[in-house]
Amino acid sequence: MTFSIHGLAVARGIAIGKAVLVASSRVDVAHYFIQQAQIEEELNRFSQARNAVMAEVQRLHQSVPKDAPPELAALLEVHMMLLQDEMLADGVRHWVSDRLYNAEWALTSQLEVVSRQFDDMEDVYLRERKGDLEQVVERLLRHMKGLTTQLPQPTERKSPNTWHQDQLLDDSHDAPLVLIAHDLSPADMLQFKQGVFTGFVTDVGGKTSHTAIVARSLDIPAVVGARQASQWVKQDDWVIIDGDAGVIIVSPSPIILAEYAFKQRQSELERERLARLRHTPAVTVDGQQVHLLANIELPEDAPSALAMGAVGVGLFRSEFLFMGRDGKLPDEQEQYQAYKRAVEGMKGLPVTIRTVDVGADKPLDRTAKDQEHLNPALGLRAIRWSLADPGMFLSQLRAILRAAVHGKVNLLIPMLAHAQEIHQTFQLLELARQQLDKKSVPYGPLRVGAMIEVPAAALSLPLFLKHFDFLSVGTNDLIQYTLAIDRADEQVAHLYDPLHPAILNLVANTIAQGAAAGKEVALCGEMAGDPSLTRLLLGLGLRYFSMHPTQILRVKQEVLRADTQRLAPWAQYVMQSENPAAEMQTT
Repeated sequence: MTFSIHGLAVARGIAIGKAVLVASSRVDVAHYFIQQAQIEEELNRFSQARNAVMAEVQRLHQSVPKDAPPELAALLEVHMMLLQDEMLADGVRHWVSDRLYNAEWALTSQLEVVSRQFDDMEDVYLRERKGDLEQVVERLLRHMKGLTTQLPQPTERKSPNTWHQDQLLDDSHDAPLVLIAHDLSPADMLQFKQGVFTGFVTDVGGKTSHTAIVARSLDIPAVVGARQASQWVKQDDWVIIDGDAGVIIVSPSPIILAEYAFKQRQSELERERLARLRHTPAVTVDGQQVHLLANIELPEDAPSALAMGAVGVGLFRSEFLFMGRDGKLPDEQEQYQAYKRAVEGMKGLPVTIRTVDVGADKPLDRTAKDQEHLNPALGLRAIRWSLADPGMFLSQLRAILRAAVHGKVNLLIPMLAHAQEIHQTFQLLELARQQLDKKSVPYGPLRVGAMIEVPAAALSLPLFLKHFDFLSVGTNDLIQYTLAIDRADEQVAHLYDPLHPAILNLVANTIAQGAAAGKEVALCGEMAGDPSLTRLLLGLGLRYFSMHPTQILRVKQEVLRADTQRLAPWAQYVMQSENPAAEMQTT
């Protein structure tokens, strides 16, 4: 019987194949009390498991193929950091020594404690790192039980990437395969990368989960958050994964299979056409040059940005260098080396480094997580957090200044709203230069920009244009703050609307005032990477788009087809309408 399962579309395309099931591998944990004399033995069992799993993950990290996406190695590094996190080990020691729990019970108890802290985080990406912690704990538990975790490795197929009409309901050895799992760890994904699966589905995960990140970097069809897919799908069921719609079709009829086989071929042809645009300049029909930039999290992301034709990095999220370190911040030298690698990796193209955007819901000091915040999104975060810790901020500013010796570097300041914050930021930047001069340390020039992501900033543009060389609109937060919508709250997420007239007016006004002042305005939120919004943004005057590297070619295709002279009056009409989304659909 044919049926469908709905989840979150995280990587575009169509995959058709027979299901390979990796069911949830949660380990049953025994709960019992130990004797005082057994404490040392239990702690040793945990310590041995920790060392063994660390060695295992390090081996996997070292074996990452050169052609693997950089996100894969980065996520394995996250697992290594979680294994080294003393908060996990200290918690286990507490439960074993004070409560006399056996090691497995102690480990799962501490997992619950830390998981609640992840659940309380407002930031979607950080909240979903709980999945990485659960996978680390599961590996530890399996090691303590003498079990291993291996992803099924099917024998090689002849043509894993394209599904042909003559394979309809073919049960032969050459049938393509898709992976259905409760969840996939970075280690699993490494084996997945080396295998022959043409797409995958997971029960859990969100659009910023590790599985989604790797799926986008691999550019293969994927659906996450499909609830109980791993329970409903049976081994060797024929499955269609629609990565565009976020739908899984199980046991499709021959007619449905034929229809999706045609869609798949069309999708493959589209990918091939897009690939030919990599080195084509992004210029509109009426001759307007458009700059398509990449958002990156780690220095190792630079090659993938170049491969997709990015003309620079519009947003380097530097906070990823600070996270998962249990409050042990990277020092100036470590940051300098990371920024230098990113700058050199972009081969002379500009790199915009955003200063660390943490605080409140995502404190770097674990002890701060015990504090309660009535509204973390409005708390001590981003530039507010940096200005509250001048020593940390100066260290980062010095590292960025030093990296500017190696190429074009822009400095981007997040969440500014007050003139006082602007003045303090520039005072500290000047102090950082003086400190480097005093030590005779060379540094390069910086263009300094401000993120427009607080409505107060969007309504105070003359102040920002007076002090900054460029502006970058962070639509993710701007939408959240303007509409008073927590985008991570499922109950109100449907009200999170990038096409709300208020949002479009704020964006359009920022672009217009920037142009009048002769200063560039970029857009680095999710809106920039949405091809369905490209024409509208071009019509509103946007010429600098920054997005995930895998989104660049689809946006470039829209740019090449656009005539901004014709789009400008249409964009004004859409912006002024009562229901812009409806106007977009009818035009």
